Amino acid sequence: MHAETLLENGWVYSGNDAAPVQASLAIAGGRILAVGTGDVIDAVVGPDTQRVDLRGQLVVPGFQDAHIHPVFAGIEMLQCDLTGVESADEALAVIGRYAEENPDEPWILGAGWSMDLFPGGTPLRQQLDAVVPGRPVFLQNRDHHGAWANTAAFEAAGITAGTPDPDGGRFEREPDGTPAGTVHEGAADLFNHVKPAVPYELAYQGLLAAQQVLLAQGITAWQDAWVPIPEGGHADNLKVYMDAARAGDLLVRVTACQWWDRTAGIGQLEEIVERRDLVAAGFDPSRLNANSVKVMVDGVAENYTAAMHHVYLDHHGHHTENRGIEFFDPAEMKEFVTAIDAAGMQVHFHALGDRAVTDALDAVEAAREVNGPNDNRHHLAHLQVVRSEDTRRFAPLNAAANVQALWACHEEQMDTLTLPFLEPGAEGRHYPFGELAAEGARLVAGSDWPVSTADPVAAIHVAVNRAAPDSGLPPLGPESQKLSLKQILDAYTQGSAWINHLDDQTGTLEPGKLADLAVLDGNLFGLDAGDLHRAAVTQTWIGGECVYQRPSEESAAAAEPAANREAGVLK
Repeated sequence: MHAETLLENGWVYSGNDAAPVQASLAIAGGRILAVGTGDVIDAVVGPDTQRVDLRGQLVVPGFQDAHIHPVFAGIEMLQCDLTGVESADEALAVIGRYAEENPDEPWILGAGWSMDLFPGGTPLRQQLDAVVPGRPVFLQNRDHHGAWANTAAFEAAGITAGTPDPDGGRFEREPDGTPAGTVHEGAADLFNHVKPAVPYELAYQGLLAAQQVLLAQGITAWQDAWVPIPEGGHADNLKVYMDAARAGDLLVRVTACQWWDRTAGIGQLEEIVERRDLVAAGFDPSRLNANSVKVMVDGVAENYTAAMHHVYLDHHGHHTENRGIEFFDPAEMKEFVTAIDAAGMQVHFHALGDRAVTDALDAVEAAREVNGPNDNRHHLAHLQVVRSEDTRRFAPLNAAANVQALWACHEEQMDTLTLPFLEPGAEGRHYPFGELAAEGARLVAGSDWPVSTADPVAAIHVAVNRAAPDSGLPPLGPESQKLSLKQILDAYTQGSAWINHLDDQTGTLEPGKLADLAVLDGNLFGLDAGDLHRAAVTQTWIGGECVYQRPSEESAAAAEPAANREAGVLK
């Protein structure tokens, strides 16, 4: 068999070697035919082989994001998008401009504002009232664990000073009890009965918009960490994925992680399994499957809802009575995780605080004791704080550590809204990726986009340095928590391929596997650690087809060694 395409004159990182080698990669029938030099390649090159000159660039396995929200990200890109605003005034200007440009929208909806732009991380309803006085406004924050609403939105939802905080949520309040404007966790759900539903077409277009962004970042597969059973007229995101796959619009490989509704009980498992089986009956599992279940164990540290073993501190450094929120009783979680596991499905935990991590691991352990070993491949995402006694539990339980490496650095939200309110010494326990790896935990990687950028190169830089590019801030935590370049690159490729049950066909570059790969303009292994963020994706290939290529006017610049280009910023 002759190669249809040959990528030559570059570096190839297969994932099986310690570092890249200078080699060519031959593709035929959507799969890798050969990797090597000399006779190995000459034997498969024919007269019709398309030759692609890499000009010294680096080929790596396609990145796979193991925790991401593309449909929601795309929808938010098409609504009032506050991603990237750098001040409260800029946020309000964007909101006001969006309202003026969309006079027929009954509600102003969107997301992306950062808590560190506002005192205490809690903006006020009056700020929104000043720019949109007549229509309800509801804007989720960057981490999607809180929202900002104006007076009209509170009135539309019937929320007053007499409205109690719901289980699993709370309102910021004015002295008389009136909601102040910021709502946390489950309190945001009290607007659901009046907010406009997300229409199907918006969700479909959101998926396509998100896919375009992600392909440009070398992402060839992802696990969508929130695909709920639709309610209240909202679009069914699983149907969106299925329709896009049938139409040929879905180019990436997708694992749809079905949402475990904290209010629906164990009875919801029947419909989740039915939806899984519906997808399995209609699609190649290497293209689309729904065999994962998302369990949200706790909240986030910056609004004091991450479940911790130790109590949070107040603004004076005194102990409070708050240890965060767990959305499930641990005994209840053991029961339904065991049932999900028995149904042959993977459990994908959001576990951010150390108490949430303990209880999630306890649930996996309970499932193992009842059901025995299996290949369901459960994983815990975020892992902001983990006790040493729990880092060593991952490997024996075959539970993977799903890391969001971009967050493992000092930045404004971390340093002003998180670390001051945790026990002294908590910084050393933050995102203990190096310790997890040393204890034999399998690492997989994701971004949680749109919470933060989906760019794997940016996350790789932080994982290796424990500092954001050019921040001038010290590394977060001890040296032992840093990952090597190979460790984080493998986590983003073969690690995530394993968690997505795609490791038999993707994740490494070797003959017989699918030709899913990314081309980077710089050889990461030849760059100084502080320059890793300078590399960028120039091509993305899925199944032997080039699905993204940087515009030609950028390609010439991309051919320069990354170290010769001016420093960039996190994208």
